[in-house]
Amino acid sequence: MEHEGEKIQHQLIRLHSTFETRLPIHVKETCKIALLDKERNPVFSNFTPPQNIDFTQAYQLINGHILYIKPVDPYYLGVAYLLLQTAINQTDIEELQKMILLFMLGAGLFFLILGYFLGRLFIAPMRESIETMNRFIQDTTHELNTPVSTILANLELIQTLHQCSAKEEMQRIEIASKTLSRIYDDLTYLKLNHQHHRSIQAIDLSALVKERLAYFSAALEAKKIALHTAVEPDVVLPMDQDDAIRLLDNLISNAIKYNQSGGTMEVRLNREHFSIKDSGIGIAKEELATIHERFKRANSSEGGFGIGLDIVYQVVAYYHFKIVINSQINQGTEVTIIWQK
Repeated sequence: MEHEGEKIQHQLIRLHSTFETRLPIHVKETCKIALLDKERNPVFSNFTPPQNIDFTQAYQLINGHILYIKPVDPYYLGVAYLLLQTAINQTDIEELQKMILLFMLGAGLFFLILGYFLGRLFIAPMRESIETMNRFIQDTTHELNTPVSTILANLELIQTLHQCSAKEEMQRIEIASKTLSRIYDDLTYLKLNHQHHRSIQAIDLSALVKERLAYFSAALEAKKIALHTAVEPDVVLPMDQDDAIRLLDNLISNAIKYNQSGGTMEVRLNREHFSIKDSGIGIAKEELATIHERFKRANSSEGGFGIGLDIVYQVVAYYHFKIVINSQINQGTEVTIIWQK
């Protein structure tokens, strides 16, 4: 419409300079034209201009028509305003909308496919490295199992059949071997967790807690931790045996690892919950919400891989238990697993 307005203005200039008796004005068939003087009265018009025209706006939408207003300066033949009006073609607008939509869908699909192939291209080396690392961890843990099991079996045999004067040294070997064995079990659990077939059966948690505390007795004795227990008898829970062991072992191990030398550890079990409390280094309040994330450790100086609480939370989530952690820095941590509301 601006182009049409420029053409008409040039025709006015030509008529003004040549004083021709007739002004040939050629516009598109879809457009109506009106020439107004400075008082906005029609000089020429082939349509009736609307009454509510805002002459400060170049384009206006009035009564289903688009109105274009072009001031003419200087005035040619007394014409101060040029008006062009055309009806809105809803079909053309819908076609344009469809074309824009199809273009956006096509462009989106193109960039999606391009991004997918570029992503695979760039991520391929990283994926290969991760797969190589996973294979290495799997092979390493598999190779660790045999020598660790052999060491533990022979230690038990020596302690049973022979008197050994190096009791403290034997205790250190036992602790180190059991630590390796637990790391192997945890890594295997994480590796096979989603493919692990769980055999849910009635587990005597009372007996299992005592068994696992006996398993860690050497570590408790080495750190001179006073153990206090309140274990109700015959607490039975439907669980997979491996899940129950991983749950208890990681909680007991953390309570020992992050405890103070000569500290205390309290273990309670009843038909509603299991809790374990230590007198260790504690966990900062701001870290409690993320302490269970994999590879997150409360204190990097204590070693470990930061996978213990991750395993605990996986077990808790699978059986729809509830876990509550209360902790204060340098005062200790209490972890409670609740299985009955």
